[in-house]
Amino acid sequence: MAISISVVVLLVILTVIFLRSGKLKFSHAVVCGLLGFYLASSSLAPDIHNGLSGAADVVSSVRP
Repeated sequence: MAISISVVVLLVILTVIFLRSGKLKFSHAVVCGLLGFYLASSSLAPDIHNGLSGAADVVSSVRP
């Protein structure tokens, strides 16, 4: 659960930065958000979750 909250916070921060810099219009951000909600309720949601969890595991196992 902590990883998904961290990803959401990161995406919100990136969205705010893009909106403030003028590279992302508000309407585009709304469309991206709606796409996220539709993907979360689709049959692809478990695959997306597993892929993100796997990527987080790989990143967390890397030692500098």
